[in-house]
Amino acid sequence: MVKSKVYTIRTPERECFVEITQYLQEYLHEIDITNGVLLVFIPHTTAGVTINEHADPSVVRDILTYLKKLVPYRGNYKHLEGNSDAHIKASLVGASLSIPFESKKLLLGTWQGVFFCEFDGPRTRRFIVTATPCDPK
Repeated sequence: MVKSKVYTIRTPERECFVEITQYLQEYLHEIDITNGVLLVFIPHTTAGVTINEHADPSVVRDILTYLKKLVPYRGNYKHLEGNSDAHIKASLVGASLSIPFESKKLLLGTWQGVFFCEFDGPRTRRFIVTATPCDPK
């Protein structure tokens, strides 16, 4: 039986991407599954998770810049907490990912990394990881 693991991270800014690939890879080495699918879930309404390039930090900056243009911090929003933009950005990015793995290694592309996407920080946040076994044959 595989158990989910909850990780806690501290995000440093209101809007930022924090790479979590290393946490996911460490989780795979802790469990008794060699091949399967890893599920990453973000239990927050103002944060998300995505896969994108981790080799060039300008890619993350570009994504954040254009999300800010698409959904500005200040707008004609009705939500009273003042973070409507964060809710919208989290919905656009999404709250979960499924990533295949073989031989306890994530099957990400050469330039890919997994990022926790903060849209209403800085905060202490959580993400949940679980794995489902499968036979690669």
